[in-house]
Amino acid sequence: MAYILNIETATKNCSVALSKDGQLLALKEFAGEGYAHAEKLHVFIEDVLRDTIAFADLDAIAVSMGPGSYTGLRIGVSAAKGLCYALNIPLMAIDTLQLLALKISITEGVIIPMIDARRMEAYTAVFNAEYNKIRETKAEVITEGFFDDIAGPIHLVGDGAAKFNEVLPAGKFIYHEDVVYPSAAQMAQVAFDKYKKSDTVDVAYFEPYYLKDFIAGK
Repeated sequence: MAYILNIETATKNCSVALSKDGQLLALKEFAGEGYAHAEKLHVFIEDVLRDTIAFADLDAIAVSMGPGSYTGLRIGVSAAKGLCYALNIPLMAIDTLQLLALKISITEGVIIPMIDARRMEAYTAVFNAEYNKIRETKAEVITEGFFDDIAGPIHLVGDGAAKFNEVLPAGKFIYHEDVVYPSAAQMAQVAFDKYKKSDTVDVAYFEPYYLKDFIAGK
């Protein structure tokens, strides 16, 4: 039996879930126009544990590793590492784009999760119907003719997909407009599978997968 705390802060969605043996027990999340992760994350962690288990009963923590918002990732990973260190429990890191892909189910074609990377860029990867990654994660400028080498149908999810409605018209591309941000809810089974295989990261040295250098805003 394994209780795992799941933390997803790579996008505007501040999301926390508690799971037991891969099954979701509690979920608390909020996606606002700004980033409120610093104010909400620890409150959400307390909320999902309330009336369920104590911190000391946690067996592991899973955190979304990116790519995504530099600030969001730093907040989520810092919180996860601090808890793991204090509780002496393992940490699992989960691909943010995989979590986004897991929000839909398809029988044919591929899923391309797209996280807004500002300007005309998006963080992308390509997953098949079994959620296996078949093209590596990249920060790419999306232009007309993009993904011409991939047979359709191509399912687009994420806040980055909405930016390219005119560049990548419907037809070959299927837009899932209701799937905008990744969630800690999709982390439950992935985290449990990693836990069973002891697929963990070093709490002291793990860093998020930023993919791009940090650029400070004005």
